[in-house]
Amino acid sequence: MIDMSVLHDKPVLSGDRVRLVPLTVEHADALHASALDPEVRRLTGRHRVPDRDETEQWCRSRATDPDRLDLAILGRPGDRFVGDLSLMDFDPENESAAYRIALSAIEFTGQGLGQEATRLVLRYAFERVGLHRVWLQVHAFNMRAIAAYRACGFDVEGRLRDVLLWEGRRHDALLMSVLEGGFRRRPERTGGRPARGTLPDDH
Repeated sequence: MIDMSVLHDKPVLSGDRVRLVPLTVEHADALHASALDPEVRRLTGRHRVPDRDETEQWCRSRATDPDRLDLAILGRPGDRFVGDLSLMDFDPENESAAYRIALSAIEFTGQGLGQEATRLVLRYAFERVGLHRVWLQVHAFNMRAIAAYRACGFDVEGRLRDVLLWEGRRHDALLMSVLEGGFRRRPERTGGRPARGTLPDDH
């Protein structure tokens, strides 16, 4: 069984091209702007757009939520907000949790930023939290994301039929997961170079 107490102290995870920091109110404007982007909404299947106050309240509450981990993705250098990610729906007895990631604009896709962020948080999930399995759902039309998840060690487990109704069309989603052993066996690479990353110091 994992120790959920490790989620009380939100980590900072650093890689070559991104830095993951606790999501706070300072990220509210950028996060809300990304929720208004039509293509980001389509890829995430987000029908309802929260208002600015809701977004701020959500960001303000992330640091004290003991049941999930929400991090902002900052591009390096410059620490520009490029998206956010979460580990959530923890199942301590079975050492499992769900994962989600969303880049804040299409201009940030295809650069390996999401892959590096995913590898950093998977290392944290397996090595510090003690998880055995991390899973996610991705819409079947999002081929770029599916390829990125595969590169990070995720495998397709199944298909959820017609889970999204978007502009009159129904779309399937794929259920994917990565196990601790599968992640460790896969070399970490970003842009043809080994991906370096640092885990936070123990508290």
